[in-house]
Amino acid sequence: LLPHSHLPAYLVAAFIKRLSRLALTAPPEALLMVIPFICNLFRRHPACKVLVHRPDGPEDMSEDPYVMEEEEPSESRALESSLWEIQSLQNHYHPDVAKAAAILNQSLSEIEDDISGLLELSAYELFDKEVKKKAVDVPLEFEQVRGLFGKKNDIFAEHFTLD
Repeated sequence: LLPHSHLPAYLVAAFIKRLSRLALTAPPEALLMVIPFICNLFRRHPACKVLVHRPDGPEDMSEDPYVMEEEEPSESRALESSLWEIQSLQNHYHPDVAKAAAILNQSLSEIEDDISGLLELSAYELFDKEVKKKAVDVPLEFEQVRGLFGKKNDIFAEHFTLD
């Protein structure tokens, strides 16, 4: 799909939309490959960028005009839709996935992302990378807590103990 830049926009949009819909249930290691791949598709097919920059998109996801069950890409109404799926991935629990999805909010460079290193990324490698990250120093509470809600005369502290 990538080497042929002369494909109709509706075909590429249907592929992007279906891939985005499937991404909602994909594991993080797959998403770290799928999102840059979608960005590369936008670089090759600028006519599909309307999926990202659609200000009049549906307010509710149930109003999405895209028909995923449609086998014929020209009938799927993908170009009328928006990529709300990628926007929802911007709130993903894995920080690398959220960061990758947020790239679509910025203007894409002309240089395509190299996804070859991400093709064989396993869940173990992704987890190991996160564990090895150095945590930043987090400021801690400097005043000892005196009750459940931190008040001096806490009614809960009179009746319950946290020891």
